[in-house]
Amino acid sequence: MEVLKIATAGSVDDGKSTLIGRLLYDTKSLTTDKIEAIEKSSKQKGYDYLDFSLATDGLVAEREQGITIDVAHIYFSTAKKSYIIADTPGHVEYTRNMVTGASTSQVSIILIDARKGVIEQTYRHFFINNLLRVKEVIVAVNKMDLVDYSEEVYNKIKADFQALNSKSSFKEQNVSYIPLSAINGGNVADKSENMPWYTGQTVLEHLEALEPEDVFETGKVRFPVQTVIRPKTEEYHDFRGYAGKLYGNNIKVGDAVTVLPSLTESKVTNIHFFDQQFDEATAGSSITLELENDINVTRGDMIVKSNELPKIEKDINTTICWMDSKKLVPGAKYLVQHNTNRVLAKIESVKNVIATDYSGVTPATQLAINEIGEVNIKLSKALYFDAYNDNKSNGAFILIDAATNTTAGVGFIN
Repeated sequence: MEVLKIATAGSVDDGKSTLIGRLLYDTKSLTTDKIEAIEKSSKQKGYDYLDFSLATDGLVAEREQGITIDVAHIYFSTAKKSYIIADTPGHVEYTRNMVTGASTSQVSIILIDARKGVIEQTYRHFFINNLLRVKEVIVAVNKMDLVDYSEEVYNKIKADFQALNSKSSFKEQNVSYIPLSAINGGNVADKSENMPWYTGQTVLEHLEALEPEDVFETGKVRFPVQTVIRPKTEEYHDFRGYAGKLYGNNIKVGDAVTVLPSLTESKVTNIHFFDQQFDEATAGSSITLELENDINVTRGDMIVKSNELPKIEKDINTTICWMDSKKLVPGAKYLVQHNTNRVLAKIESVKNVIATDYSGVTPATQLAINEIGEVNIKLSKALYFDAYNDNKSNGAFILIDAATNTTAGVGFIN
């Protein structure tokens, strides 16, 4: 079954958790005891409606304050697809959490309170989706029940967001607009009778209609080797396979390939998926490759098509979202984790801080927590990479503080 990863974004009290809870409820993905707990809690609080945000807000502080703090991953399925939703916080002090949630998502739902319209935080949420090249964005104009389901209010917000969209450099992005009322389910899974002027799809209909080509980017074949498989049993005495996840595009038996960093050339002779063999593997598959000749391949190496070599360099220019309370400064040393490869790195220079409201860049010499900026990095050995805009999987990395082993930042190679 096809799996679709979704990130939500929105300001405090825009209704992200309520929308997700309503989706779970309408797709019958909530257990009976969970529904009973929601009914009981809503009644205790004196609500005349079911508070579906309780279905997702797991932390006590989240339930008490009515805000989302941590990134929660929620799973549900319909007959057509399986979904993983990253419910991310919207406040500026949790920018790093939002980047984390959106970094692995193919679709983003940006919520806007119909009473407030497009605000500063909306700019930041859209900027991050541009930065991460999320191809499908749904602008959900929520709380339409609080503006009397006004088509005029919806059209004004849509026009304001289209003006914001014109600032985006990611032209392949598709932006859709849906007016809804998450609290009573209007246009979430079922059409709203209160908005007959809206003839488009509901949120669930839109998600169900998305095809893989709508949300997945294709690029050059990249196969980071995770492990070498040598069973050394009687049945598979001479078997040597290279296991990992395939990114970018398909690979076939007979394809000429090059192993990096050694630049050794070979051909694909077999493709294994569990106990089955295939002539071709599609991007996103976890597979084991057999090559024509026994060559030295280890974890951290990368197998690519011979006519699709990536860049191999020690100096990289990057865009980094900083996640650590300790500031990022020139001269600092970190570990760069790029796919299955980990190398020592030194921060050469911090060039600027990028404003997330599209107002431009400010020259800077350091990055503070939740700031995004342009950073030059020198590596102890060459990486084999692509620009993030050309290949997301092979253009992203994380910075690790070697002293604490914490993820200090996430980077995108320019």
